[in-house]
Amino acid sequence: MKNTALTDKHISLGAKMVPFAGYNMPVQYEGINAEHAVVRGGVGVFDVSHMGEFILKGENALDLIQRVTSNDASKLYDGKVQYSCLPNEDGGIVDDLLVYRIDEKTYMLVVNASNIEKDWNWIQKYNDKDVEMHNISDKTSLLAIQGPKAAEALQSLTEVDLASMEYYNFVKGTFAGIENVVISATGYTGAGGFEIYFDNEHADVIWDAIFEAGKPFNIKPIGLGARDTLRLEMGFCLYGNDIDDATSPIEAGLGWITKFSKKFTNSEALLAQKEAGVARKLIGFEMIDRGIPRHDYEIVDIDGNVTGRVTSGTQAPSLQKAIGMGYIDKALAKEGTEIYINIRNSKIKAKVVKFPFTK
Repeated sequence: MKNTALTDKHISLGAKMVPFAGYNMPVQYEGINAEHAVVRGGVGVFDVSHMGEFILKGENALDLIQRVTSNDASKLYDGKVQYSCLPNEDGGIVDDLLVYRIDEKTYMLVVNASNIEKDWNWIQKYNDKDVEMHNISDKTSLLAIQGPKAAEALQSLTEVDLASMEYYNFVKGTFAGIENVVISATGYTGAGGFEIYFDNEHADVIWDAIFEAGKPFNIKPIGLGARDTLRLEMGFCLYGNDIDDATSPIEAGLGWITKFSKKFTNSEALLAQKEAGVARKLIGFEMIDRGIPRHDYEIVDIDGNVTGRVTSGTQAPSLQKAIGMGYIDKALAKEGTEIYINIRNSKIKAKVVKFPFTK
């Protein structure tokens, strides 16, 4: 198992550590519900240094990105971030990712930890125009400082006006006395905040500075358990659960990042799917009867016929109810439709709701 530059910090803070995507990661410190509440109402810090970062440089960097990603990266400008995915050749998704435009010829791609090698090989396969590629994952640390008090808690550490940064924009600047830190108004919680990228050698200094500056705001370290409940309340997809090599972006409700104004991997087949309509859709649901839906539980109709499967589910801390996501026959995907989750051979009633769960 790999460690992040901050693993010793997490252990010293009493974090419960678990293997995740090949890394030794903190799943919780004082408890998922408490940590979830900290981020929704205040400010918390996630170490997500296990994520992957690639730099693509050169005259043809944009061309390569356009050919392998579903979104239209030509719309990016310096300091802008875009959510996208890497479609495969069979209708599914290699990974979802963020694309950062540093300048006209330089981009950073941020990919999921479990897919670093897979994504690198996939992009390299299409790199037939000598785009310079650098995998900086192992030397890059990433912290997500999330919550409504994040800008206020961090402002003393940088001259960048954090409160005025627009969503999905970033700057390179000085942070906690360290130069060339990427400060990005992005995140995976729906609670607002920032993600900051920096070289591993600065990890301890930046971590300590954040917690010192955040003391008046009761800043707390947050584990991956609360990261999952926070993203699920927003209806954000998790690769390997809600999207994978066998789910298309159209089925997954990701048509908004699938732009047919250009050609990309499998774009013609995906366009045909969009025009013809899909047989199944990714939906959100909340439980009506008591029971917690889990990954891979069957979704059934009133007669017990299997109509889909759960991809993610939890007891949502902010909502005090159980929620889930799953793929289901399109005919049953309308908001308000009653469905049933097969939990230990019992049909437990639920209903289809719109994303996000937390408004």
